[in-house]
Amino acid sequence: MAEIIILGSSNAIPTSGSENTHFVIQCSGHTILVDCVSTPAVRLEQAGIELGTITDIVLTHFHPDHVGGLPLLLMNMWLLGRQQPLNIYGLSYTLDRVEALMGLYGWEDWPNFFPVKFHRVPAQTCAAVLVTPEFEILASPVKHFLPNLALRFHFKLEQKTLAYSCDTEPCPEVIQLARQADLLLHEASGPFTGHSSAAQAGEVARKAGARALGLIHYPTGRFFTGDPVAEARQHFSGQVFLAHDLDRFQLS
Repeated sequence: MAEIIILGSSNAIPTSGSENTHFVIQCSGHTILVDCVSTPAVRLEQAGIELGTITDIVLTHFHPDHVGGLPLLLMNMWLLGRQQPLNIYGLSYTLDRVEALMGLYGWEDWPNFFPVKFHRVPAQTCAAVLVTPEFEILASPVKHFLPNLALRFHFKLEQKTLAYSCDTEPCPEVIQLARQADLLLHEASGPFTGHSSAAQAGEVARKAGARALGLIHYPTGRFFTGDPVAEARQHFSGQVFLAHDLDRFQLS
């Protein structure tokens, strides 16, 4: 059964108890990292996940709080002797910039560097990211400051679905990806350009017919205000909860 491990739950400003939003999904021989921030080896160790077990990375967009840890992750994997290929998925906009960034670090000259395979996801609704006999990942562009993807994970054996809004204003693409999802992880930064409030996340969950709503990418620590769960419940009658760093759960 697939397990979801929240590595970080904070918005773009992390705090001592909450890292920037990113998470791992473990299922069917794959360990999939969604976004890569800060010092990944440390957070993965805290979550009990071996660095070498990461098989795939999905990068939603090229903002520092979502991709800033990738160069360090790749360097640490290399220094630890990784040889198996690593798959990285994202929009062309994102992956072009990742390759340019790694070029500045001179990674082509790192001796015996392991293969990194870039998979460019089409900027279209419900585009296939990764499809296996056990699960599939679909993506749609969403409304943010720069090209960005929301994601849908469907686990075929369990017939369970997880949707993730990423950073976005409310938009039809998230509602479509989250249709009848067992869990929608939706950002709750606030009612700002390129983002959504907890109340708006509740509206999206209701329109999508999701079973449960997990709020993520919200202000944490000293920046936390109000009652986001109560705000979301004004618009959504299903289960609502705040995602926290190092939470682990399975879809039920």
